Amino acid sequence: MPNDIEPRRLALLRTPLFRLLAINLAIGACAATLLVGGLLLINPAHLRDLIFADSSPVVAIFLLLGSFVVTFGSAAMGSAIMAQERKEDDGGGGGGKLHLAPQKLSDEAR
Repeated sequence: MPNDIEPRRLALLRTPLFRLLAINLAIGACAATLLVGGLLLINPAHLRDLIFADSSPVVAIFLLLGSFVVTFGSAAMGSAIMAQERKEDDGGGGGGKLHLAPQKLSDEAR
């Protein structure tokens, strides 16, 4: 049974979509960590003083960091998905790029 779990884990890491999402989640988490660290360093509106005056500042920092990780991670993953190019040979209908052709102006419009 343990030998069966390892190939599944490796197969998941070889999936391009999973790798794309995992990398972008890590990028979002790093950005969130930097932002929370910057907020604690800059101390806007005495935020750091308020957090560390509490009896359990770890909970407040964890909640702040967790909410930023969810926000920035999902934004990074969503932008990565939306930036994917569509294959030309997929033959699917709908969607895609809109190509506008230049139009000639009539004599009256000039």
